[in-house]
Amino acid sequence: MTRRAVRVLGAAARFDYRADGTIYVESTRTLGAYPRKLTERLEHWAMAVPDRTFLAQRDAAGNWRHISYSQTLAKVRAIGQALLDRDLSAARPVAILSGNSIEHGLLALACMYTGVLYAPIAPAYSLASEEKTTLRYLWQKLAPTLAFAAEGDVFQKALEGILDARTELVTGATFDSLTCTGVGPGVDEAHARVTPDTIAKILFTSGSTGAPKGVITTQRMLCSNQQMLQTVMGFLTDEPPVLCDWLPWNHTFGGSHNFGIALYNGGTLYIDEGKPTSKGFASTLNNLRDVATTAYFNVPKGYEMLVSALRVDEALRQRFFSRVKMLFYAAAGLNQRIWDELQQLAVAACGEEILMMTGLGATESSPFALSTGSEGAASGHVGLPVPGVQLKLVPVENKLEARLRGPNITPGFWGSAELTQAAFDDEGFYKLGDALVFADADHPLKGFCFDGRLSEDFKLSTGTWVSVGPLRTKLLTALLGLAYEAVLAGQDRDFVAALVFVLPGASHEALRDALQALALRSTGMSTRVQRVLVLDQPPSMDLGEITEKGTINQKAVLQQRATLVEELYAGSPRVIEICV
Repeated sequence: MTRRAVRVLGAAARFDYRADGTIYVESTRTLGAYPRKLTERLEHWAMAVPDRTFLAQRDAAGNWRHISYSQTLAKVRAIGQALLDRDLSAARPVAILSGNSIEHGLLALACMYTGVLYAPIAPAYSLASEEKTTLRYLWQKLAPTLAFAAEGDVFQKALEGILDARTELVTGATFDSLTCTGVGPGVDEAHARVTPDTIAKILFTSGSTGAPKGVITTQRMLCSNQQMLQTVMGFLTDEPPVLCDWLPWNHTFGGSHNFGIALYNGGTLYIDEGKPTSKGFASTLNNLRDVATTAYFNVPKGYEMLVSALRVDEALRQRFFSRVKMLFYAAAGLNQRIWDELQQLAVAACGEEILMMTGLGATESSPFALSTGSEGAASGHVGLPVPGVQLKLVPVENKLEARLRGPNITPGFWGSAELTQAAFDDEGFYKLGDALVFADADHPLKGFCFDGRLSEDFKLSTGTWVSVGPLRTKLLTALLGLAYEAVLAGQDRDFVAALVFVLPGASHEALRDALQALALRSTGMSTRVQRVLVLDQPPSMDLGEITEKGTINQKAVLQQRATLVEELYAGSPRVIEICV
């Protein structure tokens, strides 16, 4: 079966093997020049294609509201003046509390344009958390002078006891007052002072390994990373990219990677207010019926739900595959069954397969760092370092720890010299914390596969290491349709067990059968789950068990539910056990 033509780089890398087991890997291709600041691209497109839509969002009536590149630049400059009038700066920053919107994008770009520090903060910390513990922590860490919340009444209630007199709250109702500000010469002077080292924003990590860290994101990081993306995904310059995207801008995937792709390449970003949940995905499907994207980005859960819809809706299937050149996923592993079915649906719709790509990165790498290429990939692959990025693989226990160096790597963490120092090795490589393994050691150009997070792995009482990431993926694949999340236990124990968050209707018999089938495919104690305990209560954000983007914090769940872990190993009647 043929694949739709798309201009994407193929594998190209050099490998330097050292006597101590360390491996250095980098692309043989050179990274091209990139601008000093991301807002230079806004100025370029406002001149080159002034009437082209940059951002679009549905209004209250459900109609698309558009803003062009020239309109965006004019409003960004006006807002920039309003920020300068308030004496905002890197020392007097802005917090954006609400989700993706045209206003959010304008304010963020205005901050970048004038060199004002800003941080987009996950709405869930204000609206989904009962005790606001994380929001209080971030508020104290950032100390914002201005905060923006589109839904003022909702957020103002959430901010009771946190918002004080030093912080001005701008809402959707008062936002126009910023855009109506007369622009003076100070805006151009402020823009001229922005350099590649100027902090563009602070992105607070989700806290999956502890308290959220403020990742410093500079203009150099954003611009070099977009040039890396454009170099690997050459098709982005063949025609203006059209994206329809829900991924939150308080995360690097949505706010740096995808927002940046549209801006850097003169494309159009349709803001999808849906999300991959039972309640939110209908909005996503409605938008995809309207917007035929040229590239599509999502997390694995989003693709799972999309496949279910494409399977039964021929009109949606025809529309979705009509001009999409690439499907990209990140943030977690995609089940091979979903991967295969996407290709089957593409062939049914357009007679061609569509290139699927993925990679590996982090907030600290802007995030694009490793990527698969034109050769395609399979579930678990993360590819090779992209042009401009150096990968260093260091032996740690029985694994290879990935470390990164390049212009897209953060200089450190906001207000934390100690964390910054600990994050880098003596050669200036950022310690990613992820382990990699060759997809084929005899053919290194086939790239790498994800081999778990080192901080999650543990040893059984036998001294055998358990690779939590790969085993957890296998477990959730085995429990597909039965469970939505699982946490592995077994440190210094005789076998691996799991706490499982199940879907409604999942029976103990079905769970046991799935575990038994997984055990039959395993190669030993470290690759199977012998016992499971079904959890009645979902993971708690206030207790740190789940991050605001919905990822599980394994360490926190094990700590908060230590008595249930003991119950697992005591073998209570509630425990599901397989015969091995």
